[in-house]
Amino acid sequence: MKIGILGATKLTTTLGKKLHSSGSQVIYGVRENYEAIEIEWKILNRFPGQVYSFIEAIKRAEIILICCENEQLPEICQSFSNLDLTDKTIIDCTNGRFESNFSCNSVLIQKSLSNKNIYKAFNNLGLDYPNSDVLGLIKETYFCGEEGPEKLKVKKLIEKSGFKAVDAGSSQSAYLLEAFFHLGKEIAINKKEKTEYHFKLITV
Repeated sequence: MKIGILGATKLTTTLGKKLHSSGSQVIYGVRENYEAIEIEWKILNRFPGQVYSFIEAIKRAEIILICCENEQLPEICQSFSNLDLTDKTIIDCTNGRFESNFSCNSVLIQKSLSNKNIYKAFNNLGLDYPNSDVLGLIKETYFCGEEGPEKLKVKKLIEKSGFKAVDAGSSQSAYLLEAFFHLGKEIAINKKEKTEYHFKLITV
């Protein structure tokens, strides 16, 4: 199974390493004219068959994780709209901007997928992970999407990456998962601390 991770972020390379170490074949997709600056990307660029354009990575992968900055989402959505996604599983790992007219990124991406379902996972980590969790305390990620074989595939992928998979229901929960992420950010801002806040699911 080949996994394509889109976006030149810290989360991209971190998930890529985790999945590669579990035996998965991982490739990366970056924006047009991307210039590698960070050492991790310079190393990846040295090996053929590792880094492609968004379109090429989508074509070559069976499971696609979107881990890009919001500025690259329109280019990725355009790439999706021009390709056959029949046998591909799409997972959104991003968070929309928290504004008065807050709109979930998964809704934006879904519009470019026609009838293809999108799943959401890993967004609680943030694009700068693991810098946002230097002690390695985050052990779980929440995921949502429509029931069926693809959702089971997403769950297994999460577990292969080393996290506990917590099912948050249908794709409508994507709004809640993004709001959950922003709540942690707002708590940190209001406490005026240079730290990150995350949440732990418990049962009582």
